[in-house]
Amino acid sequence: MDIAELRSEFIRLFGEGKGEVFEFFAPGRVNLIGEHTDYNNGYVLPAALSFGTYLLARKNDGNTLRLATTNFEYKAEIGLGKLAEKHDGEWVNYPLGVINEFNKQMKTIGGLDLYYSGNIPAGAGLSSSASIELVTAVAINDLYDCGLDTMELIRISLRAEREFVGVQCGIMDQFIVGKARKKSALFLNCGTEQFVHVPFTPENYRLVIADTRKVRKLSDSKYNERVAECQAGLAAIKQTMHIGSLGELSIETIDEILGLIDDAVVRKRVRHIVSENRRVLDAVKALMNKEFELFGELMNQSHDSLRDDYEVTGFELDTMVDISRKQDGVLGSRMTGAGFGGCTVSLLHKDEVDNFMRNVKEDYQKKTGLLPDFYLPGIVGGAGKVTEL
Repeated sequence: MDIAELRSEFIRLFGEGKGEVFEFFAPGRVNLIGEHTDYNNGYVLPAALSFGTYLLARKNDGNTLRLATTNFEYKAEIGLGKLAEKHDGEWVNYPLGVINEFNKQMKTIGGLDLYYSGNIPAGAGLSSSASIELVTAVAINDLYDCGLDTMELIRISLRAEREFVGVQCGIMDQFIVGKARKKSALFLNCGTEQFVHVPFTPENYRLVIADTRKVRKLSDSKYNERVAECQAGLAAIKQTMHIGSLGELSIETIDEILGLIDDAVVRKRVRHIVSENRRVLDAVKALMNKEFELFGELMNQSHDSLRDDYEVTGFELDTMVDISRKQDGVLGSRMTGAGFGGCTVSLLHKDEVDNFMRNVKEDYQKKTGLLPDFYLPGIVGGAGKVTEL
């Protein structure tokens, strides 16, 4: 659906109204490497995708917030006095969380008509939630002339997901959706929030994202369990070492570190975090030097660690990765996102893309009974007003 069609549908849903309708966009994201390190104050390397969430927004004269989307049937009309009430399991909790954060700070939010349309596959691990949050934050900031900078909008969106939705995520998803740069990945230290844009221009290679069609919801998954296991590992290590997070640990001392942890499962979780952190550092160097074969090998190592030590892959993701790695021209393939379903990302020679998608689709469907989707995204900039992008 294009913007003109969205505008027509917006008027059909909400009426003509007196206020002007404005358009906003926030990208989805793919994490190239650095999984589950963000909430451990580690390193990540995501990039923003050319598909994401569009929002048409308008102030209304009533004391109500009206929300609808092209993606789900559920709509909501909420009195301004009831914005803090959650809607069990529904998508509107993401924008509601953001609006509540603005109300805490500004107390200026009045009646609004909000119409969303996303082309990020829901539950695929490409950060549809952060995309919805940031596009909402950018819109509110613009409509009410709040004057908040991008970093403040990122923090508002993060609090919305943690405190309102209830997913104890790290800052990576909101950060990349807000701070992305075209044709660049973003190397982020989640502990210090220092970041560098890393050129991602592999002329002879393409990223291919494959949706396993195994849908998961983070709030219903073992995501929060993994967070708790990392916290347990940190607590055990802190009895001997003076550290603030697992992200501070070095791979050179991994044997010593693991020796401080009695629980075998927790040891595996910590080993993944420490080794993944190192892989991100190596991957940044590889991109800087245009060593794409090395980058692909690091992608493979990352997935194997997520499968064996962090145990967040599962049959569908492992099957997709295994099939992908066997195709001609593939440098590397791994799950992306939190896992438990969702997508893989593969780096392969541009001349093999069509063969790759055809062969993987056929083999994966035979082995899983699921029909995968494939995406060939561009790498774009961060959230903003459509006229300014």
